[in-house]
Amino acid sequence: MEAQFTELLGRLHFDDEVLAWVREALQASHADQRREHQAAIGRLQAEHKRLGDRINAMYVDKLDGKIGGDFYDRFAGEWRSEQFRLQREIDRHEAAEQSYMDEGVQLLELARDAQRLFARQEPRQKRQLLNFVLSNCSWQDGTIQVTFRQPFDIIAQSTGIAAGREAGKITDSAKTEIWLGDLDSNQGCPGQSREFYR
Repeated sequence: MEAQFTELLGRLHFDDEVLAWVREALQASHADQRREHQAAIGRLQAEHKRLGDRINAMYVDKLDGKIGGDFYDRFAGEWRSEQFRLQREIDRHEAAEQSYMDEGVQLLELARDAQRLFARQEPRQKRQLLNFVLSNCSWQDGTIQVTFRQPFDIIAQSTGIAAGREAGKITDSAKTEIWLGDLDSNQGCPGQSREFYR
């Protein structure tokens, strides 16, 4: 069984050149999403600064005796709370933009290295890797029948198509069709477990 699982995981393997090309294509295809994140971050930072300027101006008014301490404390407290909320939103946008790319690349690296990782892992880790990559495993007539989980099913299919063609004859448009298909910016990537990279 272990030999058959090793062979099945080999269907996910592709070379470093393909990984580099898909990484570049992934970054290019999500340029609009990155621009949206940057625009949102810019708006949030401008609002954060505006509130900071208000707090500073109101503090000067407090020092000059134009407003009372209670008035200052109430409004400054509300505006600082709003600044904290804005900062959390800024951090969330920055993390989402980076984590999308990081998780996408990690997912591709896991697929590419799955066979090698499986061969050197302990039984518990092998089971985790198989559960992460495969579903609906069954034993039929001495052969393992499996279904790859998403997006590993797409990677296995793309790898099979690419292997069926001569590397020198694949154009960039053919690579796009094979490796990206109808990938769009709404397609998510599951979070990764670092267990697999040991």
